[in-house]
Amino acid sequence: MKKIAILDYGMGNLRSVQKAFEHMGAYALLSSDKIEIESSDALVVPGVGSFDDCVINLKKDGLDKSLVEFIISGRPFFGICLGYQVLFEESEEGTQKGLGIFKGKVARFKNQEKIPHMGWNTLSLTDNGMKCPVFKGIKSGDFFYFVHSYYVVPGDAESAASWTEYGGCFASSVSVNNIFACQFHPEKSQAKGLSIIKNFIDMVER
Repeated sequence: MKKIAILDYGMGNLRSVQKAFEHMGAYALLSSDKIEIESSDALVVPGVGSFDDCVINLKKDGLDKSLVEFIISGRPFFGICLGYQVLFEESEEGTQKGLGIFKGKVARFKNQEKIPHMGWNTLSLTDNGMKCPVFKGIKSGDFFYFVHSYYVVPGDAESAASWTEYGGCFASSVSVNNIFACQFHPEKSQAKGLSIIKNFIDMVER
């Protein structure tokens, strides 16, 4: 069985993500050890909190470099919530620069009736999303659980795997080569969310 590392950088709901992966049959471990991460077959970066805190925590022990090097290696990567947002260049939430894996920024919801965007909402899959192995068995209109006040504006709209409507459309996930990342929380999204996690595990095990 292949090893999936869940990056432990002191932010948010790491244990619940680990439990969801374990529930779906993965060998998943929480780790902040760079050697352990480097030896893993896949990397998951969740996170709940502020963009600046996320970047600062990643930089403390050089985990930002380990994360980037892992992605460059071509192995499967799964970013969730902050782990999605930090892949971009900057955020209106703070002053820290993102990892810059993708061009684009993270913007704040402004005209929506309620902020944060919290609760169940649907995905609209793009052509890119329909080809994404992590979305196997998922269709447009399926519901997933969101909690966020900021959203990704990708520089390359074609990287989006799904869009979600909340006072306007935003990119609720991206899929590019070995990278899948999403704004919603699959670990909190019941059967559909667990099926996404299982699809990722299956992709790693192939």
